[in-house]
Amino acid sequence: MGEKWVLMKTAQTPTNIAVIKYWGKRDETLILPVNDSISVTLDPAHLCTTTTVAVSPAFQQDRMWLNGKEMSLSGGRYQNCLREIRKRAREVEDKEKGIKIEKKDWEKLHLHIASYNNFPTAAGLASSAAGFACLVFALAKLMNVEEDESQLSAIARQGSGSACRSLFGGFVKWIMGKEEDGSDSLAVQLVDEKHWDDLFIIIAVVSSRQKETSSTSGMRESVETSLLLQHRAKEVVPKRTLKMEEAIKNRDFASFAKITCADSNQFHAVCLDTSPPIFYMNDTSHRIISHVEKWNRSEESPQVAYTFDAGPNAVLIAQNRKAAAQLLQRLLFSFPPKSDTDLDSYIIGDKTILKDAGLEGMKDVEALSPHPENGSAQKYPGDVNYFICTRPGKGPVVLSNENLALLDPETGLPK
Repeated sequence: MGEKWVLMKTAQTPTNIAVIKYWGKRDETLILPVNDSISVTLDPAHLCTTTTVAVSPAFQQDRMWLNGKEMSLSGGRYQNCLREIRKRAREVEDKEKGIKIEKKDWEKLHLHIASYNNFPTAAGLASSAAGFACLVFALAKLMNVEEDESQLSAIARQGSGSACRSLFGGFVKWIMGKEEDGSDSLAVQLVDEKHWDDLFIIIAVVSSRQKETSSTSGMRESVETSLLLQHRAKEVVPKRTLKMEEAIKNRDFASFAKITCADSNQFHAVCLDTSPPIFYMNDTSHRIISHVEKWNRSEESPQVAYTFDAGPNAVLIAQNRKAAAQLLQRLLFSFPPKSDTDLDSYIIGDKTILKDAGLEGMKDVEALSPHPENGSAQKYPGDVNYFICTRPGKGPVVLSNENLALLDPETGLPK
């Protein structure tokens, strides 16, 4: 067997947005949460991580590149994922290339990893969740691991908690588990992405001018100082999770919206209840909440649910395309782009919704009139960076097209 070969796998993994929030760990090293959480997986066509993993006897050490820049793999979270997946590696044979890797070889073979996010890493859109899920999924395929997605999710969890929920499409539940070793803290799919395909999602990426407290340190401080967090984990979330599962199963949007908004608000209340207090939302976030609340109250039943992670970006889940088109009109009236921005770069993702909303260019945006329920005709140009239009999507997939690989098949270095 020549020592020049390179064996590769490329995978694509979606990001996810929690509708019942994960906030607080009971074990920092294993990343075990204080409560269950539920999320919706977003369409990977609009938000995903692509990762290529390669193995070769020619590689001198494990190396990783993120969005083209080499980064260190020495962090504990990467090391945990690599160790756990290597433990489960099995024999791999590629007859075409004349390559055979024995189970025991994996311990001494080095890996090259290249990862790319098709959305801004700094936008606070759960890039670490998609990233670690993709890393674990791609390595499992490369190493012929037999564990299923739920078992793999328990490994991805050790990279980033919410990563365990990106191993499935549709709606996903991360079961907190009871065991000390974390073996039962894993993700399961509640329903796939086709179950509730009326839903349409608009994300307002809000100009956040300063970097907030990182989720990791924020959670630690909340666990140590917030009495509301203890009450939430013990009393509120268990009941809410059951109601949320029921709402998803029955496609009951009124209940879904009520629970989603309440849980987002309680998560941010826990942040305020932390000492010192943590502020993730800003004035724009609050204005968006107010708009949605007023509109929902003016209709017979809620049209839109909002949820915010650890940052100011609003994730708005509309009941259907019609509601999404009306939502987009309302958002663009109040939060138009700056005068030098065109509509095409201001609305990204699934742009077909623009047609539904009757918006073909900036002239149409300028012609929008205020909505009566809002009671204000004030505009805030530039307060939103851009909008991403998307929907619930599928879980991880292997990309068999070699042209999509991020590493060169000859050298195993970034293309």
